[in-house]
Amino acid sequence: MKSASSLFSEQDRARISAAIAAAESGTAGEIVPVVATSSGRYDRAEDLFGLVVALAAVSAIWLVQQGAGEAAWSGAAAPRLGLIGVLAIFALGFIGGAWLASRVPLLRLPFISSAEIDAEVDRAARAAFQTHRVRGTAGGTGLLIYVSLYEHRVRVLGDDAVDARVSLAEWDAICAAVVDGMRRDDPTQGLLDGLALAGSLLARLLPRDSGDVNELPDQLILID
Repeated sequence: MKSASSLFSEQDRARISAAIAAAESGTAGEIVPVVATSSGRYDRAEDLFGLVVALAAVSAIWLVQQGAGEAAWSGAAAPRLGLIGVLAIFALGFIGGAWLASRVPLLRLPFISSAEIDAEVDRAARAAFQTHRVRGTAGGTGLLIYVSLYEHRVRVLGDDAVDARVSLAEWDAICAAVVDGMRRDDPTQGLLDGLALAGSLLARLLPRDSGDVNELPDQLILID
């Protein structure tokens, strides 16, 4: 999986900056696009993958060892693997599996529920909304477009003056434009389309006046 910073070239970032400026040219709104590599650590999923690897390792070695020992007086084979060996294999399998899942994010996905993904993306989007000063503009006109690559999720959040005027369908239209670009493996165009829609929406709801000041930088924020 590509990191957020590796997904956009310098030329892509310049195009997005120009699109932000164009989108804000007719509105008092402030639009901030953020792309994050991932929104959560998902430690529990790493542990679950480690548990699966540990159980698989113990099962495989136990089956191999059955019948490997010398036959007892009863005629039954005596396995060589004792309790200490089983515990050691389990521990090594768990540690190795958890480590592997931490290095290969795709291995965690089967162990993460959609509800957990949505909760983590929502949390990260709200954190970005605060961290990058989208909340707190003079007129409460900030709008965040948040993209989380690992989770394949897009969120759009508006400050008070924006959120009070925008319907869910209008938020969904911006999200859909960004998602469409991601699906076509053209994330830059997806953001450009989303920014254009956001600019048109805000220009209608919050038109720019002569005293408007650009409060936030017109740039793409990348979180690796």
